[in-house]
Amino acid sequence: MADGNEDMNEDLVTSSSFHDSVPEERSGHVAVAHGNYMYVLGGYKNAAVRGYHDFYLPREELWIYNMETGRWKKKYTEGDIPQSMSGSCAASVDGVLYLFGGHHARGNTNEFYMLNLRPKDKILCWEKIKEFRGVPPTPKDKLGYWVYNNKLIFFGGYGYAPRGQYHGTFEFDESSFWNASHPRGWNNHVHFIDLETFTWNQPITKGKPPTPRAAHACATIGNRGYVFGGRYQDARTNDLYFLDLDTWEWNEVAQSPDQIPTGRSWHSLTPVSTDHLFLFGGFTTDKHPLSMFHPFHLMSKEFLYTTQ
Repeated sequence: MADGNEDMNEDLVTSSSFHDSVPEERSGHVAVAHGNYMYVLGGYKNAAVRGYHDFYLPREELWIYNMETGRWKKKYTEGDIPQSMSGSCAASVDGVLYLFGGHHARGNTNEFYMLNLRPKDKILCWEKIKEFRGVPPTPKDKLGYWVYNNKLIFFGGYGYAPRGQYHGTFEFDESSFWNASHPRGWNNHVHFIDLETFTWNQPITKGKPPTPRAAHACATIGNRGYVFGGRYQDARTNDLYFLDLDTWEWNEVAQSPDQIPTGRSWHSLTPVSTDHLFLFGGFTTDKHPLSMFHPFHLMSKEFLYTTQ
């Protein structure tokens, strides 16, 4: 399973067989950091289980990595536990883990959950946000996000076509008409949710936006939300954009042709200082995994060097 139109995950099953000391290998999971801990949940594993070649990992399990001791701990969550999924978006804001979207055994979702990582009673209890204002994004997975001014801002993804009015572009994946009950496609929509009021909004952006895409990577520095790469149709892109999160204006970052990294999806883009981003890994158009890293300097607008 990769990053775009493969509907193999329609055939995924869940499994409760799990090692107790370290997390099992997985893809399509989410990981967030809070304090000295990293929290990992969800995703799927490639293995033969009851005739299937992929299965979702148990939904109630949350793996916690202590970055000081280097040890893992498995915790069982309670409450409105999300379904076993892959391709979700997760963010940690002020000690709360927020989870949106993803793909489960019956298709895409646009449900929104929160998990207090610092409960007084030590019980990790999920809460599904059922009462909110505004119109949420359509069900989708493989989208990116930025955190800014107590808002979670989502971009792009792969999922169902929107209904009613929306801002941006949606393009159907023609192959999804044949192997899915609900055709899906790529989009370049921007939505945000206010974490104080739980109000969904879709801002009207300015400038030239990125093309629709999924499995891209996003990073926030100051009031800019950066996005690099991603999959659209059968290609992986290698363009770099940023969205001004105050004015909602898109800007494409011009790159020197001899320094542009290979187009990719399922990669990471991490802010490592106030003027540097770190691009790592990914999956090429030819379906080859990458081990290269590319530091990007914001002031010079250059990828400084690459290392294999």
